[in-house]
Amino acid sequence: MEGTSGGFRKELVGKLLQLHFKDDKTKVSGDALRLVAELLKIFVVAAIRSVRQAQAEDLALVDVDQLEKVLPQLLLDF
Repeated sequence: MEGTSGGFRKELVGKLLQLHFKDDKTKVSGDALRLVAELLKIFVVAAIRSVRQAQAEDLALVDVDQLEKVLPQLLLDF
């Protein structure tokens, strides 16, 4: 898993960030890439858990209520 941080490759995170910068010369440090990769991982985990919660409640759509129910679990991961 070399070159990865939190499941997202640094190259992918860097490319995603570059797509949204107004100035093409903007650079991102390695630490910033690792931080953004970790935030993306947390966001994806929260989304997956929210979907599972909605499925457990036999709902077709994920709502804020499901996200609120999984947030305490997410905090315990740290």
